Amino acid sequence: MADPTPTELTDLTRLADATAAEVRDYLSSVTEVATGRMDSTALSVLLLAVSQTLLTGARLGAVDDIVPARRFEPDAGPDPDVDPVRTSLANVLEGLDDYADVVDPLTNAKLVRGALSDDLASIAADLEHGLRHHERGDVTEALWWWQFSYLSSWGPRATAALRVLQSLLAHLRLDVDAETAADAEFDALHP
Repeated sequence: MADPTPTELTDLTRLADATAAEVRDYLSSVTEVATGRMDSTALSVLLLAVSQTLLTGARLGAVDDIVPARRFEPDAGPDPDVDPVRTSLANVLEGLDDYADVVDPLTNAKLVRGALSDDLASIAADLEHGLRHHERGDVTEALWWWQFSYLSSWGPRATAALRVLQSLLAHLRLDVDAETAADAEFDALHP
C-alpha cells in the first residue's frame, strides 16, 4: 500500500490496534494454558485462541500489501524467549502434542512431524515481535510484520494447530466404546 491517504492511515491504525488487542489475548491464553492449571478446558481455550488469531490474520491477508516507508526493519529488541512456554505446553499436552503435518498442500505434500506446542510457541513469537513494533508506535512496521509473518509463518502454523485442536476435541467427545454407543442407541430408541 503506497502512501496511504489520511482515511487509509486511520483505517490502518484501527487495524493495528485491533490486531494488537487480539495478539495480547492470544499471548495471555497460551501463557495461561501453559501454567497447567486449566485441566479439561485447556484444549477449548486453545481452540478459541487460535481461531480468533486466524480471523485476525485473515483480515491482514485480505488487505493490500502493507509496505513500510523504511527499507530496513528497525530493531524491535531481542527475540522473545518462548522456550519456557513451549516446554510448559509440551508438558500440558503430553501424549497429544505430536501430529502428522503436510509441508505445503500445493507444492510439497510430504508428511512431516508436527508438534502443537512448537506451533503455539512459534505463533506467539511472531505475534509478539509485531506487538513490540506496535507498542513503540510504529503502526506500519507492526502491520507489515504481522501481515508478512501471517502469510509466511504463523498463519500456516495456526492453521495446522487449529486442525489438530479441532480433531483432538472431536476424538475426546465423539470416540466412545461400542457398549456405551449401543446403550445410548437403545435408550434413544426405547424411551
